[in-house]
Amino acid sequence: MSIKLIVGLGNPGNEYKDTRHNTGFWFVDKISEQFGISLSHDKKFHGDVGRGTIFGQDVRLLKPDTFMNRSGLAVAPLAKFYNIAPNEILIAHDELDIAPGSIRLKTGGGHGGHNGLKDIVPHIGADFHRLRIGIGHPGHASKVSGWVLSKPSSDDGISIDKALDCALDNLNLIMAGDFDKARNAINGFKLS
Repeated sequence: MSIKLIVGLGNPGNEYKDTRHNTGFWFVDKISEQFGISLSHDKKFHGDVGRGTIFGQDVRLLKPDTFMNRSGLAVAPLAKFYNIAPNEILIAHDELDIAPGSIRLKTGGGHGGHNGLKDIVPHIGADFHRLRIGIGHPGHASKVSGWVLSKPSSDDGISIDKALDCALDNLNLIMAGDFDKARNAINGFKLS
């Protein structure tokens, strides 16, 4: 099954632009830039939406403007309107349990406490693909909120960027639905 919708999760607004919680947005921005797909705001789908061709596949990009904990309000209407099944959706999001510079591709499963996923699952089910972008953990649950809403250190920022480039380098496999091969390449990525 090929991918028809790539969603990057994050929070709208300049004050959040460079925060760890917005790594999903960063991934969609990289795709948009590399493949010349421009994004524009679409009220109907509560976010910035674009459409283009990636490795011969017709695909839509989405960056919800609903704030993280209401992401389902953007993903569900767009998927429904264009008749896109959950297993044709890739959602890129920040992941506390993975170190910066690591990245994981996963299909299905729980929301792992991630507020964006927590809001999407009741709307479309859990059978979508996830690109989990490592941002590291601050060490204590009480610090998580401040951590995800702050900028990564410059070293962490570079590491996250390299991990995103790895995902971009393997986007052809993801688009083609060759998830085993894509998982091997992405999940095995190590910073050199």
